[in-house]
Amino acid sequence: MTIERIGPPLQGGERETLRAFLDYHRATLAMKCEGLSDDELRRQSMPPSTLSLLGLVRHMAEVERTWFRRVIGGEDVPFVWSDKRDYQEAYDASRSTRSEAFDAWQAEVEHSRRVEEQAESLEVTAYNARWGEEVSLRLVMMHMIQEYARHNGHADFLREAIDGSVGA
Repeated sequence: MTIERIGPPLQGGERETLRAFLDYHRATLAMKCEGLSDDELRRQSMPPSTLSLLGLVRHMAEVERTWFRRVIGGEDVPFVWSDKRDYQEAYDASRSTRSEAFDAWQAEVEHSRRVEEQAESLEVTAYNARWGEEVSLRLVMMHMIQEYARHNGHADFLREAIDGSVGA
């Protein structure tokens, strides 16, 4: 599978630019996992952490699901990997497979894209129960970019430890 990662427009509008940066970071996470076996994707960083590349994919599926489906979309959907609504549980991918994790993540990304595209504007707001306040779609997109960027830094180190690949 070849991952297409397209840079953001140099002179696009705000929404187009936010969308492009978010997709760029989504593609970066997929690229960091490309060409690895399930065992390599499950390789944990160091005890006691359960962090792995596959765990990051699972975590980002939960994060996409929360911000776009639960918050902006107002859906009452459960967590994928936690009955306790604990984002940390997704990191433990010790019994997970590429197929299981990536299918869930890609489904959530597609759902997130639909929610964003159907929103009238970046000014759309919804209540975030965890923060106890209304948040805008603009904030959600910025938060998601930050979330992916931070975790893609983790993915850089995890991938380098597996096979020495760096960059991109």
